[in-house]
Amino acid sequence: MKANFAILVDGGFIRVKLKQRNKHFPTVDEIKAEIDRIKANPALADYALLRVYYYDAPPASGVLTNPVDSSTVDLAANPNFAANLGLQQKLEMQPDFALRSGETSVHGWALGDAALRNIVEKGPRVLEAKDFVPNIEQKGVDLRIGLDIARLALRGLAQVVVVVTGDSDMVPAFKFARREGIRVYLDHMGHAVKRDLKAHVDLVL
Repeated sequence: MKANFAILVDGGFIRVKLKQRNKHFPTVDEIKAEIDRIKANPALADYALLRVYYYDAPPASGVLTNPVDSSTVDLAANPNFAANLGLQQKLEMQPDFALRSGETSVHGWALGDAALRNIVEKGPRVLEAKDFVPNIEQKGVDLRIGLDIARLALRGLAQVVVVVTGDSDMVPAFKFARREGIRVYLDHMGHAVKRDLKAHVDLVL
């Protein structure tokens, strides 16, 4: 009987990388193709897939009132809302996939990057409604990845974990898993990552 491996996917990370590569919002088939690429790696030939864990936060919803002109924005009416929600719901129905949901918090409005750059380049000016963007924060995704790595290690459910991420916040979880005898493989999809992230894995795919 083969030992098990699990694939843990940072959903926000893989969406950004695939969108950069393919110039459109990623599809389920494109994400599954990345999973198939990982599964086909020779380093995993002697292992059986336990499960693919996909971590993401639900898209933000609610109605916000702009602080400058009192115009309103319905976050759920944004095309990104339907695209993100639809992707998560479809992935959840795929064989051997498990969706792990974080939390999304809306903290009103924040000055957008474009407005900040304009003010830095040209100096102070009167702020306009278009300078502000919804201030949305995703929470709990990294925590859930770390907890699942620990659970897989402590319960002996998998002997290898493949983590698809570019986030160096994963280093403590990687160290813990390796101390418990689990092999940790990293797939950063060609993203530039800190040395620490690569130094604390057994293999970079």
